[in-house]
Amino acid sequence: MHKKIRIEQLQMGMYIKEFCGSWMEHPFWRTSFLLEDPKDLADIHASSIRELWIDTERGLDVPCGEEAVEADTVERKVEAELSQVHAPSPPPKAVSLQEEMGQATKIYNKSKEAVFSMFQEARMGRAVDAEKARQMVEDISSSVMRNPGALISLARLKNADEYTYMHSVAVCALMIALARQLGLSAEETREAGVAGLLHDLGKAVIPNEILNKPGRLTEAEFAVMKTHPGESHRMLLDGYKVGEIALDVCLHHHEKTDGTGYPKGLKAADISLFAKMGAVCDVYDAITSNRPYKAGWNPAESLRKMAEWAPGHFDDHVFQAFVKSVGIYPIGSFVRLTSGRMGVVVEQNEHSLLVPRVKVFFYSKSKAYLPPELVDLALLGGREKIVGREEPQDWGIPSERVNAMWSGLAPEQLGLSTTPARK
Repeated sequence: MHKKIRIEQLQMGMYIKEFCGSWMEHPFWRTSFLLEDPKDLADIHASSIRELWIDTERGLDVPCGEEAVEADTVERKVEAELSQVHAPSPPPKAVSLQEEMGQATKIYNKSKEAVFSMFQEARMGRAVDAEKARQMVEDISSSVMRNPGALISLARLKNADEYTYMHSVAVCALMIALARQLGLSAEETREAGVAGLLHDLGKAVIPNEILNKPGRLTEAEFAVMKTHPGESHRMLLDGYKVGEIALDVCLHHHEKTDGTGYPKGLKAADISLFAKMGAVCDVYDAITSNRPYKAGWNPAESLRKMAEWAPGHFDDHVFQAFVKSVGIYPIGSFVRLTSGRMGVVVEQNEHSLLVPRVKVFFYSKSKAYLPPELVDLALLGGREKIVGREEPQDWGIPSERVNAMWSGLAPEQLGLSTTPARK
């Protein structure tokens, strides 16, 4: 029997069925487990969760003479089932980057913990609760709806050690933004997000010495690496309750339109829209992120390189939609203006990709810092334009300073959390 209890009633030996509240409020990826570790009990008490459901058939009941908050009834089960049916709701109100940054940071940190746990579960051969993945996708999606630049740009700041885990969160957010740009339905957008979150799950079984090798892989090592799409697909088939879209993207996000991709060498006509989306989102996050063997590229420069690769690599329609979703000069791009002032893109203009808002703080002619100033290029009537993409390090500007400029976060805050990346 299921019973809702207060956390003060929780004790070792009880079987936790479900926490009451958002997945972001509790400290666990898995919500159904036997409480055996005193540290888990302490973590629950330290969280904001106040009530939870226990399963008395799989663990201890509340002590004799002590009443639960609520016992499971037929009515509650029906209500719980109905709550899983998503009624249409108005999209979240759009907000500025700075307004969204606080919530995006919270979602980022919680997602990092959850994805790390998800990979650990997969590494041990355990199935992950796909419904919890969907809850994560809902929160990521809400942030993207409010302001796509916040979470997408934060996810790009992951350090090399946490790349494998946070790449999943970044691709999830990018897939959602791209699905919106393509005009896909709400359900298709959600499933695209789930696909992005789970697309690299197979890397959980790739040896770390290959996954994080600080150099070029040998042919033998690359052959092992190329097994990860098949491993992801196998894991999802073996127990994850996910749809066909996630299965397809997991298996085919490394296919190329000219047939030179893997694992099956499919050509454009045989690759689904969602797999084509996965290919673009996967590559963009990979080349803009710091990796064990190289530093990430400037977002705007990355799009330029991807445009060069596009014939034969990406679907033209999907790639063009992707550029529109992140901007020709994505948030975080370091650019030079006609005046010689230099700065970082902090916000897109909804009417034109060529005139974003730029926070200028450096003068190229004197190679000196300027008082930071927000410049809205759309209001200048062409008197000031972006004339080039630049690399901050070429001007002696630390990347941490650039990131702090667009995010509004202090450099020490850009670590975002201390969750261990790998074991």
